[in-house]
Amino acid sequence: MAEGSTAVGQLLQGFDEMNLPSSVLFSAAALDTFLEAASEVYDRITPCDPLPCFAVLLGTGDRGQWFVEDVAFGENVRGVHPSARAEFQESIVPRFGPAYENPVRAWWLDPQDLLRITREGESGGLDVLGSIHMHPDWHRIGPEAARVHPLDEQPTEMDAYVFRNTAWPVNVVCYLQRDDGIYCYALSAWDADCRAVALRLRRPARVPGIGDDRA
Repeated sequence: MAEGSTAVGQLLQGFDEMNLPSSVLFSAAALDTFLEAASEVYDRITPCDPLPCFAVLLGTGDRGQWFVEDVAFGENVRGVHPSARAEFQESIVPRFGPAYENPVRAWWLDPQDLLRITREGESGGLDVLGSIHMHPDWHRIGPEAARVHPLDEQPTEMDAYVFRNTAWPVNVVCYLQRDDGIYCYALSAWDADCRAVALRLRRPARVPGIGDDRA
């Protein structure tokens, strides 16, 4: 969890003042990068280890129209960083329940990694727009107690808490499950106040007759 960049904050403020609809255009290449990482994490999930997968979204924005060009990963310090441990002990566990006492549940991005990601993004003309994280089918592969709280691509109360605290304008939830060795996923996007944002995937497409080498 971290504060959004100043540049993105100014864009978001201007967008709010104009009351325009917000949307996210997500690069398919960036999404594929995240899905590859998420599937690897998913394969290591056990009933005792609800491993998370989290990435930072990098891109550009203009009047509430956000363009996600890349994703970046960092270290999860949820169980070792003093601020993270205090936040979970004093606020998150009392508010959202003992499930969050598990040190491998949820994510706290290493501040040094966020700084590195921000600087690397800026060097390429990209801002930190927000985050994407995985919701596995925990109600199917987790412990018995998890089956009464099924996950999907909708944000949880904990997610809404994180969205508001980071103040990032783009927060994507990726629901992932595996059936008969095939992964299936669903996506949703939300702003800093946990309001739904239109999400569209940008994947290059070839139009028949255009670019053909024909006589």
